[in-house]
Amino acid sequence: MSVIRAVAIISGLIALFFSCAISAQYAPQSRPPATTVDDWRFAATPYIFLPLRTKGKATVADTTVDVDLNLRKTLELLNAAFSVRLEAWRGRFGLVSDLYYVHLNLNEGTTIAPPRNPQLDIDVDIDVNVDVHQAWVAAFGAYRVLQGYFGESERRYFWDIGVGVRWNRLRQEVKARVGIDIGRMPEIQNRLGGRKSWWEPTIGTRVGFAVNDCLTLGARTEIGGFGAGGDDLQWNLLAGLDWRAWKTTSLRLGYQYYSINYSDRLSDGRFAYDITQHGPYLAVTWRW
Repeated sequence: MSVIRAVAIISGLIALFFSCAISAQYAPQSRPPATTVDDWRFAATPYIFLPLRTKGKATVADTTVDVDLNLRKTLELLNAAFSVRLEAWRGRFGLVSDLYYVHLNLNEGTTIAPPRNPQLDIDVDIDVNVDVHQAWVAAFGAYRVLQGYFGESERRYFWDIGVGVRWNRLRQEVKARVGIDIGRMPEIQNRLGGRKSWWEPTIGTRVGFAVNDCLTLGARTEIGGFGAGGDDLQWNLLAGLDWRAWKTTSLRLGYQYYSINYSDRLSDGRFAYDITQHGPYLAVTWRW
């Protein structure tokens, strides 16, 4: 049944694409009126990034572990996520902001029962909790370097560049608890790791061109870090399509690659996060 549904969804998307292409082909070849310099244009794009593979190394208190997660395992560990991109444009100048937050949590517990004898009955409970939070808020000043149309058609193209800053927050904590079931003996607890926040410069660029009046192909990248605050390099590359399903609403589908290489020290030792991810990008854009 799931295969039939998948085929039906794909067929529906193909039909919608071709209906869009046909309507564009027979539509009057008049370009939409250009906006004036004083017109403000806004867009809000909540999005979802689904990493098919997350690989790298995480270091807490001078202890490094290899990370290799598929999408299923990532979703099992996911506790919360929020991401949205906001844009405001006036003429060729724009302001762009990107907000991102993800919380992963792993809790492993076990009970060890040593050999028993009539005089001694002991249970040892071991509980380990791994908590990872990653968040950023980025702000760019953007400029549309190039825009126009291919020949006399309505197929628009554009090229944007941007410069800004990004505030990052990374938290990695490992909490261990050992409880021994002997009367009122207190639990033994330990916590390693902590959190770091830093600012970094960021640059970005974006290109796009319209296939027809409701389908646009594009790509964008942002690169930041450059050693600021311990972040050697943080960058992403996204390529995909924007399908304007309604007058003011678009559906976006793409594929994204993301990488971060961060390293610093806390009071208990080295604190590092060297991770790469790649997978589908899904979003909805509202314009007004």
